[in-house]
Amino acid sequence: MTTTSPDTRQGSVPAPEVAPGLTVNGTAALLGADVTPHTTVLDWLRGRGLTGAKEGCAEGECGACAVLVARPATPGADDADGAGSATEWLAVNACLIPVAALDGQEVVTAEGLGSPDRLHPVQRELADRGGSQCGYCTPGFVCAMAAEYYRPDRAPRERDHADDPTHEDADPAEPASAPDDEHGPNGFDLHALSGNLCRCTGYRPIRDAAYALGPPGLDDAFAERRRCAPPVPRHTRLEADGARFVRPRDLAEAVALLAEHPDALVVAGSTDVGVELNLRGARPSLLVAVDRLPELRALATDGEEIVLGAALTLTEIERGLGGRVPLLAELLPQFASRLIRNGATLGGNLGTASPIGDAAPVLLALEASLVLVGPRGERTIAFADCFTGYRETVRDADELIREVRIPRPLARTTGFTKVAKRRFDDISSVSVAFALDVEGGTVTRARVGLGGVAAMPLRALATEAALEGMPWTREAVASAARVLGGEGTPVSDHRASGRYRRAMLEQSLLRLHAHHRDAGAGAGAAS
Repeated sequence: MTTTSPDTRQGSVPAPEVAPGLTVNGTAALLGADVTPHTTVLDWLRGRGLTGAKEGCAEGECGACAVLVARPATPGADDADGAGSATEWLAVNACLIPVAALDGQEVVTAEGLGSPDRLHPVQRELADRGGSQCGYCTPGFVCAMAAEYYRPDRAPRERDHADDPTHEDADPAEPASAPDDEHGPNGFDLHALSGNLCRCTGYRPIRDAAYALGPPGLDDAFAERRRCAPPVPRHTRLEADGARFVRPRDLAEAVALLAEHPDALVVAGSTDVGVELNLRGARPSLLVAVDRLPELRALATDGEEIVLGAALTLTEIERGLGGRVPLLAELLPQFASRLIRNGATLGGNLGTASPIGDAAPVLLALEASLVLVGPRGERTIAFADCFTGYRETVRDADELIREVRIPRPLARTTGFTKVAKRRFDDISSVSVAFALDVEGGTVTRARVGLGGVAAMPLRALATEAALEGMPWTREAVASAARVLGGEGTPVSDHRASGRYRRAMLEQSLLRLHAHHRDAGAGAGAAS
């Protein structure tokens, strides 16, 4: 049996159950009898004849499958004209998400943005500036660019014409007019395309098209949609092919489900689960979606701590914190790609317990704690005590990660180093997070988190001891760096050799010192 009902917590009368479906390019569509809990959005769309989105990698790295989804706007995400937005258009990887997870939601594909006789501004600029050759990746680029085009706070930046007497005739896409290498004069952030790969055109014409985009027109229906309320999550139950997909009404129902079915697979952004479904043929018998549970979506700060809900996406955390946690602000732009961060959750990244997960070293350095919730109630665990082995933690199978808590005040000197084969959208070979307090030229407190050098993330305790009480000088830091190079048990694999990993550990601390030579010189405590 397959049924859904809208979330009715704000009312007292339950809504009637309806067949699951979603709105695609403005038209309501039922999922259909052939849909299973493992059917991806991409497969479902292509089965309906919407073949612009493609499968290139099936793991969220190429962006050929990108589509737009309507999501609640990040609090404070005002339009460039000062008007508030209730809804945001975000680009996500359709190859990773079970279509049942978008029950009741709104999706727009490249076909829905424009048509051959009425191109969308993004499509027109790509065509005019030669941003497409074979066209395989182009629909994904179109959707990722459109999401940035409609970003509520995107606004033109001030242009410096002091050295350009002919600026009135300047091409707005000309690289020299851009304020920096990654942001256009029109406010376009090239990180929006960090998850899209093109193998034939080259990126300059694509960048030129992005930088030539103006603001949405007054009659733009997609821009106007941002002012209306976002679609509400539905209580979804889909059963087919011997498996079930369930979106619980609330946290209590989710906990009860896990207590009854401890082998259930918890799904949030599906950026990890989707890979298991696509490449490893996993077919879990029960998927429990928790990404829209309000109880897991808190973001709050006070004088003592910062609280981050486990179901917040990394994009929501990045925008919601606004740089208030410098170590996280340094990590998040390096975490996969914007397409992934728009769906991936903090709880999901931690729940996989990967030894190369990017968030773990940062949270170790910040001395964070986790709040776990299950049928026996809540418990708080120091993050440093969570990992027990390779992809193993103290979390029981019937527990969920509710939130992450970061104590305040924050360390004054912080840094994050990620070593990978690509600058963005790649898996770490080594990752190191530092959180230090330096007073009067002496290190008074040091916390160092490591990833990629052992079977699980770990604190560099010997290095912390080697730093604390020592002067913040090149010589003392070099001595501690040699200690850091001996931490963990790095191995050689296809990403890096053990020797290289040790060298990168040493270099990361030397790099921190080079960037913060004057740490502690008259600085006040971070908040």
